[in-house]
Amino acid sequence: MRPGAVALPLALSAALLAGAAPPGQKPYGEAPAGARPLPARMADTGGGAQLITAQAAGTASTSGTLTWWDLRDGHWTRAGSAPARFGENGLTEGASRQQGTETTPAGLYGLPYAFGVEAAPPGTTYPYRRVDDDSWWCQDNGSRSYNRWSEPRAADCRATESEHLITYGTQYAYALVVGFNYARPVRGRGAGIFLHVDGRGATAGCVSVPRDAMRRILRWADPAARPHIAIGTVRGRTAITRY
Repeated sequence: MRPGAVALPLALSAALLAGAAPPGQKPYGEAPAGARPLPARMADTGGGAQLITAQAAGTASTSGTLTWWDLRDGHWTRAGSAPARFGENGLTEGASRQQGTETTPAGLYGLPYAFGVEAAPPGTTYPYRRVDDDSWWCQDNGSRSYNRWSEPRAADCRATESEHLITYGTQYAYALVVGFNYARPVRGRGAGIFLHVDGRGATAGCVSVPRDAMRRILRWADPAARPHIAIGTVRGRTAITRY
């Protein structure tokens, strides 16, 4: 067999397992011609006028599509789209997720605020917190600051169980806090789930997009429109349309 003859089938199989759309097929999240847009097919969108959808092919996927939408005159319209990355071990139901599994929690979540190692992109109106040397995200199950920004790091929050945010200058150049396990944190469920800039590969449970896409999202996000993020799969128990 000539060199490269198996490359395309193997590459296609790998792409499908990773959640990428096959050649000639629309990225996940884009409806076929004549179909209702994805937010219009969802059980809930959070009640606001903006929505971000992060959709993967299946729970084993580590990549998919992130799309941001505006509700105008009762109709959802796509404002932008980008390739997305998910947890190294795919996606799982958020309500039963376990900390340390490196899975992205499926569900519908608020977006409490944005943050970044770099200054907010010009035009950003969303609440934005700048990272400095004393900025930590506590993931210590024994701390009163569990799943919270801690500045400086709380005395009961171990450094080995926390993220020193400034050390992730690429990923946290720009980010949005995903409200997973945030309002009433359940110990052991997971902490520090963000929408952030791509690193070198799959995430430890967050959702990531290219740097330019993250900048565009921050300029687009309007706090008055109460944006939410829906994370899920095309079908099955974690189908994004269930949230």
